Amino acid sequence: MTKKLLPTVIGMILAGGVAVAQADVQVMGHIDEALAYINGGEINDGTHQNYYPFVAKGSNNTQLVCTTCSIGFKGEEDLGNGLKALFFLDWQYDINSGSGLNGRDQYVGLGGDFGTLKFGTMSTVYKSYGAMLDPVYRTIAQQRDVGLQSTLHSGKGDTGEGRATQTVGYNSPNWSGLSLAATYTIQPDSTTPRHDNPFSAGINYENGGLLGFVTYITNMAGHDDSAAAVGAKYTLNNFSVFGQYEYDMGLITDSATGTLGQDNGGDGADVWMVGGTYTMGNNTIYAGYGQDKRAKAFDNTQVTNPVPPPATVPVGNVVAGDFNSWELVGIHSFSKRTLAYVGYVGSDPNQNNVDTLGIYTVGMKHTF
Repeated sequence: MTKKLLPTVIGMILAGGVAVAQADVQVMGHIDEALAYINGGEINDGTHQNYYPFVAKGSNNTQLVCTTCSIGFKGEEDLGNGLKALFFLDWQYDINSGSGLNGRDQYVGLGGDFGTLKFGTMSTVYKSYGAMLDPVYRTIAQQRDVGLQSTLHSGKGDTGEGRATQTVGYNSPNWSGLSLAATYTIQPDSTTPRHDNPFSAGINYENGGLLGFVTYITNMAGHDDSAAAVGAKYTLNNFSVFGQYEYDMGLITDSATGTLGQDNGGDGADVWMVGGTYTMGNNTIYAGYGQDKRAKAFDNTQVTNPVPPPATVPVGNVVAGDFNSWELVGIHSFSKRTLAYVGYVGSDPNQNNVDTLGIYTVGMKHTF
């Protein structure tokens, strides 16, 4: 249905230029393409299985990677009396395989002096705030894919994933740099496993060169069902430094083991990262370092395809040891919308049977 809808909408926009102008509709998109050489990152058990979820090299170490390429539409209508109606429709695709389309944030809403109220599918506050600290967001080197941010910044669903379905969202006005945000998911009765309605919330301050936030997320599955994060960034002239600490109260563990919403009673999979950038004209150098932990979940059920692997393990065992990740990326901005980058991502797992991972990449990103 989505594949049929998008060409229809594009046709309507091209055919109805006057109506589009009145409705204030904007076509938007993001294209990121990288050539990557991937070395290591395999479990040494004779299966050559990839340890990291973002590695899918198969028999060839070199591959093209399209990271969250997307196209969509957004718009708003002035309703008078300080009110406006708004919508946002975004779809993801892969330019290498020609596959798609998969829905990203898609919602309708109402804005005014009270803030913005949205209904549909949208990024959680936990994910949105974390993205503000990532200079290479939506590229192959983005922090959530290399161990500098947890897996709660990824995925889509109604059990604590980074993008929440069937959700009501609220963003407050900006009070001299201070703002609030929240999402509340309304789970259908058919959801399995069934739990109460998940929510995320946060407070953010941004003024001058300082950015800081605190955020919380839970899927209400049981006593170990949540996570919290605190992050900050400071910019002075050409320099910026930033960091984030994610405190696991069960939700990061469940996300890492593929058991979101099942209340496995584990926690302690904290994730932290620090980084910085230096800008010289149109060129930026970014360096980041972090540690991703893996903790126990204490029942004896079996889990299939946890993240990271191995493929099937008892939840009562440690899924994977801690691993340290680092990256160094150089970025050249041709314009505000087009940039090229070259970088290296490394990760060293605290497990003797896993090879150290290295990713060498060069890519280009364009937004419109």
